[in-house]
Amino acid sequence: MGSTSDLRNGLVMKFRNELYTVVEFQHVKPGKGGAFVRTKLKNIKTGRVIENTFRSGEAVDVVRLEEKKMQYLYQDGEHYVFMDNNTYEQAHVPADIVGEGSKYLKDGEICTVSFKDETPITLEMPNFIILRVSETEPGVKGDTVSGGSKPATLETGATVNVPFFINVDDLIRVDTRSNAYMERVKE
Repeated sequence: MGSTSDLRNGLVMKFRNELYTVVEFQHVKPGKGGAFVRTKLKNIKTGRVIENTFRSGEAVDVVRLEEKKMQYLYQDGEHYVFMDNNTYEQAHVPADIVGEGSKYLKDGEICTVSFKDETPITLEMPNFIILRVSETEPGVKGDTVSGGSKPATLETGATVNVPFFINVDDLIRVDTRSNAYMERVKE
C-alpha cells in the first residue's frame, strides 16, 4: 500500500479491482478546504482513460511489476513469443498487450516486458528502431526541392511517410511512439 504522495507518471496501481497506470497527476492545494490530487488513469487492459480525484494522503494500492528485457522470437496465433536472454525462459504475450507495437516487431528485437506474478501486463517497444524499406515509389530528380514525403512499406509491414530521396532497401530509423521517419541509416 502507498499513498497519494507516491503517485508518479507510469506508476501501476489497482483501482476499482483493475490495473491502471498513472498518465498524469497534479497536486492541488485550494485556498479553502483540504488538498487533493487530480489524476488521469489508463486502464491497462482496455486502454480507456479515466479521471479521478484522491484526497491528499489517501491510501492507494501500488502494484509492483517486474520488468525484463526480452527478445522477440515469433508469433504463435494470438500470442507473441519472447525469450529472456539470461534464463532462456519463454513468455507468451497476448496480441492485445503488444498492441500497435506489433507492426515494428522483427526477429531478435529486444523489448521490455512487465510481469505481475508471471503474467505479462505491459510491453514497451524501443523508442527508435531501424528497419529496411521494402516498397516505395522511386524518387524523381528534383522532387527533393519541395520537401514533401511519400509512403514507404517497411520489412515488418508498417507504413511510414518518408522523404522523396528514400529508396527500396534503404535502412531508416523510425520513432515507434509517433510512427515517424527520423533519418536514413548507413549500413
